[in-house]
Amino acid sequence: MANVVLVSDMLRGFLEEGYPLYCGARARRIIPNVQALVEQELAQGSAVFFLCDSHTPDDPEFKMFPPHSVEGTAEAEVIPELARYEGEIIPKRTFSSFFDTSLDEKLSQLKPEKLIVCGVCTHICVLYTVADARIRGYEVEVPVDCVASFDEKAHHFALEYMEKVLGAKLTSFRISQVKPPKFEPSEAVLSGETADIYFARTVDILRHEKLNPVATLEVFSSRAGVLCGMEEVKALLSRVLPKGKCEVWALAEGEAMKEKEVVLRITAPYQSYGLYETAIDGMLAQSSGWATAARECVEAAQGIPIISFGARHVHPSVAGMMEYAAIVGGCAGCSSIAGAKLAGIEPMGTIPHALIIIMGDTVKATVAFDKYMPPEVHRVSLVDTFKDEAEESLLVAQALGEKLDSVRLDTPGERGRVTADLVKEVRARLDLAGFNKVKIFVSGGIDPERIRYFIENGAPVDGFGVGSYISGAKPVDFTADLHEVEGKPIAKRGRLPGITPNPHLKRVM
Repeated sequence: MANVVLVSDMLRGFLEEGYPLYCGARARRIIPNVQALVEQELAQGSAVFFLCDSHTPDDPEFKMFPPHSVEGTAEAEVIPELARYEGEIIPKRTFSSFFDTSLDEKLSQLKPEKLIVCGVCTHICVLYTVADARIRGYEVEVPVDCVASFDEKAHHFALEYMEKVLGAKLTSFRISQVKPPKFEPSEAVLSGETADIYFARTVDILRHEKLNPVATLEVFSSRAGVLCGMEEVKALLSRVLPKGKCEVWALAEGEAMKEKEVVLRITAPYQSYGLYETAIDGMLAQSSGWATAARECVEAAQGIPIISFGARHVHPSVAGMMEYAAIVGGCAGCSSIAGAKLAGIEPMGTIPHALIIIMGDTVKATVAFDKYMPPEVHRVSLVDTFKDEAEESLLVAQALGEKLDSVRLDTPGERGRVTADLVKEVRARLDLAGFNKVKIFVSGGIDPERIRYFIENGAPVDGFGVGSYISGAKPVDFTADLHEVEGKPIAKRGRLPGITPNPHLKRVM
């Protein structure tokens, strides 16, 4: 058995308004991710268990919490969005999915490679289930964008505890959802114009000498990070390597790589690929740097969506590739049209200051945006142009009502930047006026340290826009070495001759 997915308490009583323990709008936002996770794992042959609170009317737990999820009531039912999926329901009486349930016995029979735990609430039933799973020796993954709680501070504490104390692996489900784009190598790359000249001269010399041995090239990274650019490399190799006379082994796009780990191995006649070593290293270096920086932001955010806003900081010829790499690194979206196209998603954006300044009023600009943009575009208003952020947030919320999705805070450094206290004030003002469903998006100088600042100070941020931290990331250097020629192990001084073992590589060509 590959995996087992444990879906904790995705019940009507926790995820539908009107019930005493409704976890709120933030918890509802994980529903599409949990749906997609369950679909993906079922398609791969994994088992799914729905662990569901099912209390007796006099349950001792009701001394601490209001009566909830009493067996046989609507509260104890799996939400309709998940009820249609194949999976076994296991009732539970308390926090842990293992205590006094049949789960332990079922897992012993299945012997899964790992458990994937999702659902609510992060700091209660999810945490206790993860703890009991780890005590039993199971490998556990917790996709941070598939868990939620009614208490954000407790949610983030529980994620850190599960990772650093219990040894669970925190992942991002969004990262695995990037669909490989169809890259087409440019004529400049295919012709060798982008190559270091000594590779062009080397291939020219070998042609004259009529030397074209089958050689094995290994590419390894200078530091740990997130691998990106491999799909582009594969597109290049598929054009230049001789069919049926080559082997290519590689790590997958978005996979974590260790320092000095071999990420790519090519075995083919040397002249077919020797000219492209520069391009291969460069494709991997820049993209992996961007993806690694994005992953750092995603991990710091612990499930709060990150949107890449970095296109303005790079040359337009690489803007799309940069934002594609940010998506591979875990960003939930990007602002550039080219990057979104590569990643197979729709571009995301708000309203620029330019529109508001030209129209002379934030509300007028927001209303015009709503008037002319198609309904599938989220209504997000920038609220720091002319008036106090809290005041403008209320004004645009009153103007758009239920149609307003979010307000964006982008206060410049000249006015002290966006602070945790400002976010709290805007949230409080919106809630008091009945706009509790309007989300708050923060941008402007955002990096992992700044993200942690907002989380540690309890600021109710619903999304971050990150620009230069991702776009200006240092590349991950890659080195390519020949390790075999005509089956004979060989290497330059300081490197070990022969194939470097790496069981994580998979044959891709």
